[in-house]
Amino acid sequence: MLQGLSELGHAYLSFLNPLTLLYGLGGAFVGIVMGILPGLSATLAIALLTTLTIKLGTNDAILVLICSYVGALYGGSRTAILLNIPGTAANAASCADGYALAKQGQAGRAIGIATSGAFVSTLFGVICLAAFTPLLAEVALKFGAFEFFWLALFGVTMSGTIVGQDPLKGWLMGLLGLFVAQIGQEGLYAYNRFTFGWDELAGGIALIPALVGAFGLAEVLTTLSDPVERKMIELRDSVLPRFREVAQYWRTVLRSGVIGVTTGLLPGVGEDAGAWMSYAAAKAMSKEKEKFGKGSIDGLMAAETGDMSSIPGHIIPCLALGIPGSAPSAVLMAAMIIHGVQPGPMLMIQHPQFIYDVVAMTTLASITILLFGLFGVRPLLHILKVRRAILMPIVFLLCTIGAFATASRLFDVYAMIAIGIIAFFLRKRGYEMAPLVLGLVLGPLLDKSLRRGLVLSDGSLLPFFTRPIALAFALVTIFTVLLYVPPFKRGVNRVKDAIFGGVRAMLARRA
Repeated sequence: MLQGLSELGHAYLSFLNPLTLLYGLGGAFVGIVMGILPGLSATLAIALLTTLTIKLGTNDAILVLICSYVGALYGGSRTAILLNIPGTAANAASCADGYALAKQGQAGRAIGIATSGAFVSTLFGVICLAAFTPLLAEVALKFGAFEFFWLALFGVTMSGTIVGQDPLKGWLMGLLGLFVAQIGQEGLYAYNRFTFGWDELAGGIALIPALVGAFGLAEVLTTLSDPVERKMIELRDSVLPRFREVAQYWRTVLRSGVIGVTTGLLPGVGEDAGAWMSYAAAKAMSKEKEKFGKGSIDGLMAAETGDMSSIPGHIIPCLALGIPGSAPSAVLMAAMIIHGVQPGPMLMIQHPQFIYDVVAMTTLASITILLFGLFGVRPLLHILKVRRAILMPIVFLLCTIGAFATASRLFDVYAMIAIGIIAFFLRKRGYEMAPLVLGLVLGPLLDKSLRRGLVLSDGSLLPFFTRPIALAFALVTIFTVLLYVPPFKRGVNRVKDAIFGGVRAMLARRA
């Protein structure tokens, strides 16, 4: 423990230099701008900045990306409050109460509350990040190829189940991501797969261009297809929150922080899940339920706390298991790999200091959003006055540069455009992109783990179902899928009713 505290202290001290602090402020600024602009996402911010930070040192580059990640989710609450349009999906839960407060002339108060909640909850998540990542990494050292195969499949399955309204659509997108990840040379013997004679496909579909297309170009097309422009409510009152007003909601902050971190641990469950679950919990526990949706400070605080605390929650499985918790953390993990840091169980052995560096980076990110949120909010809001007809072509240009800059391949630009157009039509049909991202990221892990497991077992599938941890993941994954098969679901419900009915009857007899 003392060694961990020493390494954490060293990490904080290493970031106390002017250039590093400037990188952090720059990353947070870009992230907040991306979050403020409706439709642009944390995923796009990290993907674009990944291409611009390739020449930086590892810690400086990852610091920029983490600050942009935190900044984008925080910035999205500005438009949720002032325009009733969530800047990112995670800020949708903030719209109802934030916009209601703004219409009552309390826009500054709402922004101040959201800022303080975001700051405190991110710090809470940082504590969990520092405490649980090393512990989870130690457990993950016991994982082999058989366990990682089921862990990857479990991640894609859970993402498809939880994200969106239709699990079948989510699973189809996850399978599509797994398929796209198999294009190119396979990992063990370097045979070409699904290249159809195209030499450009031998290197596979690069992750960054794919994500820029799915989240950047698709969003540009979606935004331009919706011509509606909304008028922003003017910010007239002070954004500086009163300490007493913030402190009285400590229960909401603590409860929502726990919910946010917990949902962050689940693969593929976006930050919006943490926000909505925290909002629902706050409403259930509140004595003033009638105020929710009409300007409840408690509801706004819960929503902002839930989504911001989920960021460190998403980073925990990313670092410890190599399993990203969300689309932004998937891009963040790809950036770490580009800079020579392989997330996963071996991270504590190969780069033990890096986990503590990430803790320090996330702490610095929370401080930057506090500074920008309280003292730079008014100048930043001028960005919302830029017409979308001007802004979206600029975003498209950035997407093109971002897709090309990773490997300087024109083919990556073509892939980005193709994926963006396909993603645009899929989103119109109600298909979510998060399972696709998880499939792209976890596809190589699933493929290599399956092949290595078969080599180790001389072609037998038995160890995939007999090793305890692998069996546990297999049962959960299979059970999750079967729950959506009507006959199986009816059988489960009958068993559940019989068990709970018996328990209730026994308690009634004792009473």
